[in-house]
Amino acid sequence: MAKKGAASGDKKTTDKNSKNNNAKGDDSNDKGKGKGGALKAATSVNVRHILCEKHSKATEALQKIQEGQRFDKVAQEYSEDKAKAGGSLGWMVRGSMVGAFQDAAFALQPSTVDKPILSPLVKTQFGYHIIMVEGRK
Repeated sequence: MAKKGAASGDKKTTDKNSKNNNAKGDDSNDKGKGKGGALKAATSVNVRHILCEKHSKATEALQKIQEGQRFDKVAQEYSEDKAKAGGSLGWMVRGSMVGAFQDAAFALQPSTVDKPILSPLVKTQFGYHIIMVEGRK
């Protein structure tokens, strides 16, 4: 019986923590509701990325884009994966990407390769990604 009581005590603590977590989660959900020009909820994104194993190479690629070079040209030069054709991964649905990559992709506004809106460097088990989104649906 003591275990049950302890579990109840833990549950209350968990409930308090989950309320705090939900408050944080609600803030992030507001972004997806389209309030004040924020992003609408989407189930898929048309995404491009540049993948580099080394942080220094990814930083160099990011700098080239920030200097005004086209995203697709920099991707052809720097990306180390199969998406070398301008970095395009095509339409990706929520749940088909690794966590940090997915979070960054769904947080981005759509943009074009000549004036991309970029993610900061995103670290995954594959390396460092620079991400841009061309469309959302």
